[in-house]
Amino acid sequence: NDLPKKEWFTYYCNYFNTYEFNGSFYRFPTAESLKKWYDKTPNDFTFSIKVPKTITHTKKLLDCEQEIAEFYSVVSEGLSDKLGCVLWQFPPGFLYSEDNLNRVLNVLNDQFKNVVEFRHESWWNTLVIEKLQSKNAVFCNPSYPRLPEHTIKNNSCGYFRQHGVPKLFYSEYSLTEIETLYEQILAKNYNEVYVYFNNTASPAAVINALQFNKLVE
Repeated sequence: NDLPKKEWFTYYCNYFNTYEFNGSFYRFPTAESLKKWYDKTPNDFTFSIKVPKTITHTKKLLDCEQEIAEFYSVVSEGLSDKLGCVLWQFPPGFLYSEDNLNRVLNVLNDQFKNVVEFRHESWWNTLVIEKLQSKNAVFCNPSYPRLPEHTIKNNSCGYFRQHGVPKLFYSEYSLTEIETLYEQILAKNYNEVYVYFNNTASPAAVINALQFNKLVE
């Protein structure tokens, strides 16, 4: 509480080595702004960055080829070697269909580490998982109300988003749940893993992230 807001992120970097950039979801980033984030972080730090909702939610991937190409270009220039994953988050109302799957596959630039997060259970099927794998894209494992809980591995990279269950964005995971998550990840033998806690509407995210970090250490 006593720390000036401008020093919060520096303080964060003392404890964590990655950050999921959510601001890009609401506002298209610039290379200049991302470079400022780059410069604030240690050499071994990585960023994941979310695709703007104008692309994934408003336009639903239609008629936005130029915006997508520009986004890839901006994040590559701004975050450079600290760019981890590009996160494509889709809304619960975006259901599986052959057309929707093809839309997703067609926009993914496989020169980047793309992560796709679906929020409707219709996407939990073998075809989707295999098609994403063919594009070298990661099927995100979200902890989200009413979605399947089993861990899916379709890539050497794993990506986990803990949103809070049962109360979305609020619920704190128990230490037992954190330990179970850690064990499930170990069992999958990933080459690299990204784990983010999005239950940020309460102090739960910080508590759970520190608990998970302690297990990793």
